[in-house]
Amino acid sequence: MLDPYLRPLIDPPLQGLARRLRWHPDAVTLGGFGLGLAAALALALDHAVPALGLFLLNRLADGLDGALARLNGATDRGGLLDIVLDFSVYALLAFAFAWRDPASAALPAAFLLAAFMATASSFLAYAIIAAKRGQVTEKRGRKSFYHLGGLTEGSETILFFALCLAQPGWFPVLAWIFGALCWLTAAGRVLSGWRDFA
Repeated sequence: MLDPYLRPLIDPPLQGLARRLRWHPDAVTLGGFGLGLAAALALALDHAVPALGLFLLNRLADGLDGALARLNGATDRGGLLDIVLDFSVYALLAFAFAWRDPASAALPAAFLLAAFMATASSFLAYAIIAAKRGQVTEKRGRKSFYHLGGLTEGSETILFFALCLAQPGWFPVLAWIFGALCWLTAAGRVLSGWRDFA
């Protein structure tokens, strides 16, 4: 929901950093995934503050790899790697909350993971069919494949996890709320597909 409005603010500094660094986008994607794994491990071991720092670095790497790809030439391999590892980090963080406090966090984490499955599958299914029909959009920046919006996009997911990592005790309530919003996002995408692909 917020991504189209934040992209014009985020993209210029990321592009400037990409021009200075000139790193390979896939290396940044893989390094960012390592940071995300470290964030999940730190959280599971009840070190939420370091986990928050590592997660924010992971998200910075996620923005930087796209800027580098646009500068050096995006590849389908890079697009695949980026989306799979992004979704994996989100899932691992939900799992880490459950590991950290199974008594209060396991059920909300399971609900959140189920909601993530719905948003991920609706997002990717729409993108596959849009590509088959030759549809393109740059509302959320130049991407490797079609990005359909919703209530819970990248910006909202970053905000959700940042809040949960800053205040781990809030995770159960926030996971129920954010999970419900994810289900609404998935439903909206299915309805869009039903309308657009008739």
